[in-house]
Amino acid sequence: MRLFLDSSVALVACGRPHGASRAIVNAAAANGWELVSSGYSVAEVTRNLGKLPGKAAVEWQSVASRLRLVRDVWTNDRPAVFGVAKDRPVLFTAAAWADVLLTLDTADFLTLLGNKFYALHVLTPGMFLEWQRATGQLGLADG
Repeated sequence: MRLFLDSSVALVACGRPHGASRAIVNAAAANGWELVSSGYSVAEVTRNLGKLPGKAAVEWQSVASRLRLVRDVWTNDRPAVFGVAKDRPVLFTAAAWADVLLTLDTADFLTLLGNKFYALHVLTPGMFLEWQRATGQLGLADG
């Protein structure tokens, strides 16, 4: 399963070593999840990394090394009622390359959280882990 990490998830994974975002990063290999992101999201991470405690920059290197970067997708060939212009590239890129978009941006993605955008599941990291646990698909983290 391919999981697209938006910048909010990547940043929290760097700043909170024991939260759901970091648990997903740590458990990805053990569960067969491929972590993907894009240049657009990574640029947002690097712009905001300085707002986190000093150790976050070191943690970012660990998180970034586990991500496969995919090409950004700026347009969509399907109807999309999604008014947040700055997050359209995140949604469209995730839909093109992943099975699940993981986001903590509950304001901009509120209408999509817990739902699908065509075949793409849009979930918070906590929702994703609960789903995996409920379906018996959650294995142990690799550290």
